[in-house]
Order: sequence, then C-alpha cells, then structure tokens
Amino acid sequence: MTRLLVVLCLCCSISLCGISQDIPVTYRIKTNNAFKKGEKLTYRIHYGAVNAGIAVMSVDNTSKEINGRQTLHVIGTGTSAGAFDWVFKVRDRYESYIDEEALMPWLFLRRVDEGGYKIIQNQYYDHVNGKVNSNGKSIDVPNYIQDMYSAFYYARTIDFSAAKKGDTYAVPTFVDDEIWNLKIKYLGKEIVNSDLGKINCLKFCPVIQKGRVFKREEDLTLWISDDMNHVPIRLQGEILFGSIKMDISAVAGLVGSLNFAK
Repeated sequence: MTRLLVVLCLCCSISLCGISQDIPVTYRIKTNNAFKKGEKLTYRIHYGAVNAGIAVMSVDNTSKEINGRQTLHVIGTGTSAGAFDWVFKVRDRYESYIDEEALMPWLFLRRVDEGGYKIIQNQYYDHVNGKVNSNGKSIDVPNYIQDMYSAFYYARTIDFSAAKKGDTYAVPTFVDDEIWNLKIKYLGKEIVNSDLGKINCLKFCPVIQKGRVFKREEDLTLWISDDMNHVPIRLQGEILFGSIKMDISAVAGLVGSLNFAK
C-alpha cells in the first residue's frame, strides 16, 4: 500500500550529512507553482473491494535549514484501517527535506511496517560531491537526483501544457540504493468523478519496477488535476496479489483552485 507514498521524523544535526560547506556551490532555481507549505492531501485506499486504509501527504508549515539551505519538509503516511488492519497492519511513514529553490532532497527517511515486515532507511544527500549516504553506505549519484518521495513533488512542477499523447517524462530517482529513471507516459485528458466532485485531469502511466509489487512495468495509472496544482486525484493498478486504488478524499492548503468539470 505504501509503495505509493512516503516519511519519518528527523532529529539529527547538519554535521551528520557529512557535507563540507567550505565549497562555494551554485544550485539551479526550479520554478514551483504546484505546492506550498501547509498543503495536505488525504486519500482513501482500496485493496480490491475492501476499504484498506488512509494515506496522507502533507507539506509541513515549519522551516528547517540544512547545509545553509531552506527546505520544504514533506511527509507521507500510510495506515491500514477497518477489518484490513486486523489482517495486515500497515504503519508506514516517509519524510523528505527538499531544497526550496533547487527542489532536490537533502535528507530522506523511510519507516515501513507492513504486516511485521520492516524497513528503516536514512539517506543523506551530498549534492556537492554527488553522493548519497544510505544507512552508512556511500553511493555515487548524478546531479539533482531525487529520493523516492521527493520525486513525486518534483514531478508535480513539470510543465505539461504542451504534452502530447505518448510523451514520456523522466525523473532520476534513488530507490533502495539504486539509481532508477522514474518515467511517466502521458495518455491524454479525462474527467475523474471523485469525492470532491468531477475534476478535469491529465492521465499518465508511470513506468514502475515490475516484480516487486506490480506484474508489469505499465500496471499503474495516475490521474492528476489539470491545473497549476497537479494534485494526484486517482491512482490505481494491478499488483501481484490483486488490485489497488487510491482516491482523493480531502484537500487543504492548495496553491490554486482545482479544475472542476462543468
């Protein structure tokens, strides 16, 4: 369920990142008109016909400086609910601290607890030397690589105004100590009937890692609002043991209004 989301809580000093600040560095400035501090997105998650849980994605209102840079603290949680919680308890939390101007991660934390299966990841991003310290292991990475959660927020800032069916967009992403090119293929426009109303959407097919959760690379479909927010409205796919669907149920703190169908 929470392969689709991400977080954890960080209490560590800047020195833990192991990045020398004696080196003058100029980073890119990436325009972000899609999200801001205070945004909160809430989703219902269904596993087949069962109401399986709740997912929340939020941008914290507070600010934290890392390596002399202001960051956006984004948090994602996934929690099983109802009868599903008795059968397969999920308590997942992902966190990323994203540079406000360059939209690249400085720190990523992942805490997964799914039916007793647990994952703990602490990743410190060194954009000066092109490295990630992942649970104590140093790995070379390309410039401006994203973590598995910040990639979602970065993708929302992409300009899709000139997109044509079949166009593919790639975001280099660091996943489980590997460099992976996250790709999304544009499929056109559709209206999605959601809990919030009928919303004009852009439809995509994220190309995901087959074999882990999904059967095929294109077993996932994503609809985002066709407006400046690019809010994920619906996500559904066929997984190894059935189907999963995530639908928007509440929004708060958006940059602009959602594009409702008339």
